[in-house]
Amino acid sequence: MRNIILTTILCLIVTVSSAQQLLSLQECRDMALLNNTSLGASRALVTQRVAEHEAARINALPKVQLTATYMRLGRELSILNDGQKDALNHIGTNLLAPLQERMPQFVEAITPILQRFPDLATLIQNVQGGAQQFADALNAAGSGVVDAFRTDTRNIGGAALLLTQPIYMGGKISAYNRLTDYNAQLAAEQLRSDEEELLLNVETAYWQVVSLGAKKRLAEDYLEMLQHLEHDVELMLQNEVATKAQLLTVSVKVDEAQMTLLKVEDGLTLSRMLLCQLCGLPLDSSIQLADEDLDDVGTIAADPVGTAETAFDQRPEIRQLQLGALMYKEKENIVAADYRPQIALVAGAAFTTPSLYNGFEKRLRGNWAIGVTFSMPIWNWHEGRYKRKAVRAESLITTCRLQDAKERIALQVQQCQFRLTEAHRREALSKHNLERADENIRIANLGHHEQVITTADVLQAHTAWLQAHSEKIDAQVEVRLAQTALRKALGTLR
Repeated sequence: MRNIILTTILCLIVTVSSAQQLLSLQECRDMALLNNTSLGASRALVTQRVAEHEAARINALPKVQLTATYMRLGRELSILNDGQKDALNHIGTNLLAPLQERMPQFVEAITPILQRFPDLATLIQNVQGGAQQFADALNAAGSGVVDAFRTDTRNIGGAALLLTQPIYMGGKISAYNRLTDYNAQLAAEQLRSDEEELLLNVETAYWQVVSLGAKKRLAEDYLEMLQHLEHDVELMLQNEVATKAQLLTVSVKVDEAQMTLLKVEDGLTLSRMLLCQLCGLPLDSSIQLADEDLDDVGTIAADPVGTAETAFDQRPEIRQLQLGALMYKEKENIVAADYRPQIALVAGAAFTTPSLYNGFEKRLRGNWAIGVTFSMPIWNWHEGRYKRKAVRAESLITTCRLQDAKERIALQVQQCQFRLTEAHRREALSKHNLERADENIRIANLGHHEQVITTADVLQAHTAWLQAHSEKIDAQVEVRLAQTALRKALGTLR
C-alpha cells in the first residue's frame, strides 16, 4: 500500500513538472510583445495614423462626386396668375363681347338698308356666326397658352456629376501629406517607447523571480542547517553538555527560518503572477524560468556600451520631439496656405426634371460645364500672421522640450553607468564576503561539533552565511537589472 501511494505521488510530481512551461528571458520578451494587452491601443494608433496618411496622399488626385435629389411639392409653381389664366382662357369671348353689346344699335342703324337690300341680312347673319366661331377659336388658343405655361413642378428631380482637380492649393496638400507622415512616424515611436517600457518591466519581473527562486533555495538550505543544528543540540542536551536555553534559542531561529521561507514562497508566487500578466499568460500558468535553478546567477551578457550621443540617436522620446518640431513647421505651412491663391479645375454635368432646355418638359435633360475656380483672400486683419505666430511659439516650445530631454537623458545615462559600476563592485565584494562566510560556518560547525564553540557563535555564523549568500544574489541580480536599465537609457533595449 505504501509503495502504491509513493508511486502515485511520484506520477503526480512528474505530471506537474511536465506541465510546467520552461521560458527563457528572450521568450518572455517575445511573448510580452506579442500578447500583452497594453500595447493594443498603441498598435491601433499606428494603424490609424498610417490610414490618415494614406488618405492625405490622395488629396492631390481628382475627385468625382454624384448628387441626386427628389422632392414632392404640395403646390405647383405657376408662372401666370389666376387673372392672366382667366383672360387667356376667354380671350375670344372678351374680344367679341364689345361687338355683341353694340350689335342691336348696328342692326337698328342698318335696318333701312336691309329693307332695300334683303340679301344683306343673310350676309350679316353669316358674319355673326363666324365671329362666334372666331371667338371660340381664340378661347381655345388661349387655353393652349395657359396649358403651355403650366410647369407641373410638384415632382422635381435632379442629378449632378462633379469632378474637381486641385491645381494649386497654396502648398496645403503637400504640407498635410508630410504632416500625416510625421504623425504616423510619431505613433510608431510611441509604440516603440511603450514596447521598451514593457520589456523593462518584463526583465525586472524575470530577474525578480530568479532572485526569489534563489532565495527560496537559500532559505531551504538555511532551514535545513538550523534543523540539523537543532538536532545536534538536542543530542547534546541529552548528554548534558548543552542547556535547554540553547535549544530554545535554536528552535526560535528554526521558526524564524520557516517564516522567512513562507514569505519568500508567497513573494515568488506573486512575482510569477506578475510575469505571467506581462507575458499575456493566465495568472495561474505554471511556468519555470531558464535561469531560475542556477546556483550562481552570474553576469552572462556583456555590459552595454554607449554614450549620451548614442541615446540621442536611439531613444524614441528624442525622435518624438524631433518629429513634433517638424510637424509644427508643416502646421505653419498649412496655416500660410489658407491665405494664398487656390486654383482648381472643375467639370461636371447636371440633369433636372422638369427640364427647362426646351420649355417645361417632364423629361430628364441636362447640360455639362467645365471651368477653373480661383480664390484668394484680400484682407483679413492680419489673421494669418497671428496664427503663424502662434504655431511658431508651439514649435519653440517643442525645441525647448527637446533640449531639456537631451539634458535629462544624458544625466540618466550617466546615472545608469554609475549604477552598473557600483553593482559590479558590490558583486565582487559579495563574492569575497561569501568565501569568508562559507569558511566561517565550516569552522563554526566543526568547532561546535568539538564543543569548543558555543551555540550562539554557531547561530551567528549561520546568520552571517545567510546574509552573505543573500547579498550575493541581490548583487548579481542588481547587475542584470543595471544592464537592463542602461540599455533602456541608451535606447537599445528593443
